[in-house]
Amino acid sequence: MKQYRKKPVVIEATQLINNEFRSLDDIPFSDCKNWKTGKDEKGFYVTIPTLEGDMRANNNDWIIKGVNGEYYPCKPDIFEKTYDLVE
Repeated sequence: MKQYRKKPVVIEATQLINNEFRSLDDIPFSDCKNWKTGKDEKGFYVTIPTLEGDMRANNNDWIIKGVNGEYYPCKPDIFEKTYDLVE
């Protein structure tokens, strides 16, 4: 199998923290107006419609804005292995 390197692309992301909806303040309302939010036994969550279907972001997950303006959730351990903060 051939090997490929991920292109260095700067992304925008925000993390859902402490069961607070304020974590979504960084995302324009026009981008997230169709998202569903709620709270269950696992805590706060956001359901994001994606091309692959609805995906759920739970507390501490990251919400990433992709290169085409799409949003999707990412688990914290994968985010840390994949991204570095741009200063």
